[in-house]
Amino acid sequence: MKTTESLNERIDSLLWSRPLDALPPWRAAPIWVGRLIYALIRDLTQGYLSLQAMSLVYTTLLSLVPLLAVTFSALKGFGVHNQLEPLLLKAFEPLGESGVEITTLIIGFVDNMRVGVLGSVGLAILIYTVISLIQKIEQVFNFTWRVSKQRSFAQGFSKYLSVLLVGPLLFVSALGLSASVGGNAFVQSIIAAKPLGDLWRLLGELGPYLMISLTFAFFYVFVPNTRVKVSSALVGALIAGVLWVVIGGIFASFMASSTRYMAIYSSLAILILLMIWIYIAWLILLVGASIAFYHQHPEYLAIRSHELRLSNRQRERLTLTLAGEIARRYERGEPPWSCEALARHLGVPKTNAERMLEVLQHEGFLLRTLDDPPAFVPARPLGQIPLKALLDAARCWEERESGCRGTPPAGEIGRIERAIDQALEQALAGSTLADLARAMADPATVPSTDPDSPSRGPEGGPRC
Repeated sequence: MKTTESLNERIDSLLWSRPLDALPPWRAAPIWVGRLIYALIRDLTQGYLSLQAMSLVYTTLLSLVPLLAVTFSALKGFGVHNQLEPLLLKAFEPLGESGVEITTLIIGFVDNMRVGVLGSVGLAILIYTVISLIQKIEQVFNFTWRVSKQRSFAQGFSKYLSVLLVGPLLFVSALGLSASVGGNAFVQSIIAAKPLGDLWRLLGELGPYLMISLTFAFFYVFVPNTRVKVSSALVGALIAGVLWVVIGGIFASFMASSTRYMAIYSSLAILILLMIWIYIAWLILLVGASIAFYHQHPEYLAIRSHELRLSNRQRERLTLTLAGEIARRYERGEPPWSCEALARHLGVPKTNAERMLEVLQHEGFLLRTLDDPPAFVPARPLGQIPLKALLDAARCWEERESGCRGTPPAGEIGRIERAIDQALEQALAGSTLADLARAMADPATVPSTDPDSPSRGPEGGPRC
């Protein structure tokens, strides 16, 4: 027990004892990587990733044939439907001979499911099943990206349908284009030169890995209901591609020596191994998504837990800080803060900033603009927003959310609550958001050195 506590203390001291912006790049980079590995291990061991991957296994098995039927129909319209089987063989390659058998069975099911004879109701059910699969994938990706709002069915329908019909065509077209370029006479003459020929062969060996990585990057950019930077998506996709190749090789080696399992489970062995591989595949995809998320939002690596749980004092502190920053920028006539930009500026997780901004908007202190992404501006003159009202909103927001706000307690408890409210009222002395904005804009203001200072923690975030 003592050894474990000592190890945890050493990890904490190594990874979180100093802010990264105070270190030179050559020291900050390995600490950032250490924090990333810690966060991934935490998310895996606490079930945040593994449980999501498990839920996708059942959905995938249920929707795989309908998905491939729609894809097959889209490819068939352009005469490239024969490329579907090689793609499946590549996806199930780690399963060895079982992968070939599974691919043959799936292609047989797809051939039997002829979209043209399903009728309007059957076609609608088919498309709904496929859309439901993508919606489930979006839910999982939104959880990874800490996005609370999912696209509505009406919003996502056209986008999902376009990807189902156009995406496979573009992917197969890219494969066909690379093959035709390789067979071009001019390209062949260039490849004849030794350095270029070696480079071309290297690209040929890396081609499958790059295609897998680009497919993952497409998922990371398109599926979550939030803006994902292409650079972050590529970082996560490249690492996920390496994991796919490495773990796929390990799984293939396991399959080559799994004859005893085939003997034990007989015909069920193929289904069991297929489910295991689908689980591993989704887990790899979600690990890459987590890496992309942490790359885009490094402030989440400044905390030890998956989510930053704020105390009452920290919520009040964050509420005043958010309102003050928005008011200060509004008075200067500068473009309003978006949630993501404001969270990054303050060094706090976006989910915490977003939650408190929603509280302030719901209470009528802020307005959300129609920009993309939306920004926030004061809903009324700054001099008409008392700081006491802002603090009351932060203190009571959970009561309103849960619907458990009752009558004030009587007796001694009620007297204590009234005394606290009166003390707050007297301490703030009628101060408004305009006063707070001017005080925050004053360059002579010196940050407090108190470890519980209401400003920012070691990396810009609130102290935990």
